[in-house]
Amino acid sequence: MKKQERQNIIRQLLVDHNIQRQTDFVQLLNAQGVNVTQATISRDIKEMQLVKVPSSVGGYRYSMPAQKNVNAERKLVQTITESFISMKIQTNLILLKVIPGSGPVISSLLSQMNYDEIFGTISDDNTVLVICVSEEMANQFSTKIDAMV
Repeated sequence: MKKQERQNIIRQLLVDHNIQRQTDFVQLLNAQGVNVTQATISRDIKEMQLVKVPSSVGGYRYSMPAQKNVNAERKLVQTITESFISMKIQTNLILLKVIPGSGPVISSLLSQMNYDEIFGTISDDNTVLVICVSEEMANQFSTKIDAMV
């Protein structure tokens, strides 16, 4: 497996799990069929510039550096501002129409931001379907989109 692929899996593990030790990474990756050593994880942590932040369950957990989120948010706002066409809301769903080519970028940036309101996104070339956790969360998130536009 290529380093970039492994590091993409590590990014997803950070979203899905509360990882407190390098050995946690090793175990989770091995469970997915990615055989790594603690030394490899140590190099990945350094290269990816992972940081330890307070965990909601006590102790500390690994996380992406905060700066990456700031850059992703800035890029999200810029991309939505430049490509937004329309928005429709139905229950917990938000349908964004954007200029061709922007859908996948916006969907990816929304996923990177880990907004509490969002359950997931689906996109094509010029559309992004934002699936929110609830109808109330969809209304809250649509306000965020309005502020970006």
